[in-house]
Amino acid sequence: MGNRLLVLGWHNIDPTPGFPDPPGVGRLGFARQLRMLSRFANVLPLQTALGLMEAGEPLPSRAVVLTFDDGYRDNLELGVPALERHGLPATFFLVPGFLSGTVGAWWEDLSSAFDRARAATLEFGGTVYPLGTPAERETAHAAVRASLKRLDHASRVAEVARVSELLSPAESSVGEGLFMDWSGAKSLLAAGHEIGSHTVSHAILERETEPGQRVEMGESRAALESGLGITVDTLAFPNGSAADYSDVTTRVARDLGYRCAITTTAGLASGGDSPYEMRRVIVTPTTDIAGVAEKGWRKAKGLVGRTVSTLSRRR
Repeated sequence: MGNRLLVLGWHNIDPTPGFPDPPGVGRLGFARQLRMLSRFANVLPLQTALGLMEAGEPLPSRAVVLTFDDGYRDNLELGVPALERHGLPATFFLVPGFLSGTVGAWWEDLSSAFDRARAATLEFGGTVYPLGTPAERETAHAAVRASLKRLDHASRVAEVARVSELLSPAESSVGEGLFMDWSGAKSLLAAGHEIGSHTVSHAILERETEPGQRVEMGESRAALESGLGITVDTLAFPNGSAADYSDVTTRVARDLGYRCAITTTAGLASGGDSPYEMRRVIVTPTTDIAGVAEKGWRKAKGLVGRTVSTLSRRR
């Protein structure tokens, strides 16, 4: 028994423009991960783990919580059946704007535009980037992506549209239907999983004003509760690094009645830490989950550090 909790976080399972992988690799890797978790870990619902931590009661040894961000459709079509086979619970942090189809996932839209670019060069931020090879396109893509993360949500959306037009991308339907809708969210509940908030439009909260942060976190909770008929009191900060939220963010989350807020700062969650800055290890379907389980939770940060670094560069 102990008071340390390993919170794991995935995004997609199959490849997407924003998270490219060879076809099939994600499915095989995810299945392997769940087999290891069912064998080595005590997987708890997030609400159960929070209750134990709040009461000061010990967690089971090798306690783990599974989470998924953004609401990718493959979480429902591939993830839920795989979880069910092993009897594992999970929490899905959803974005009402994605569920309704009124907001686009900016990183996916940008990645898709670069993948399909027909322009020979891109002028951005005073630099002209050649786009003739995949490596050149990735260099330009990385520079644009890093710059856009410093903007507020409205400016970021406008800039994605502007850059996409400059790239002159070829027509494609790839990327459409990447995210589940409200019916899909209800299916998650019917399968016995928990749902939390991931803001209303996936805004990086520290880039927003305090009123804007309140809208993002408050309207997301209200929309999920109204649309799904449940209580929503858990939150995951979009992007979620220490630079993506502030003391204002955590205060607003607490004022709005959230029970906890989960970050992407790698490490173990502890009952002695703030529930509004819970640590989490972000993984992909190819991360060595078996290594995390076998070598001990204290090794989790080091074992997956390379994964976290790679993922942060993509979003």
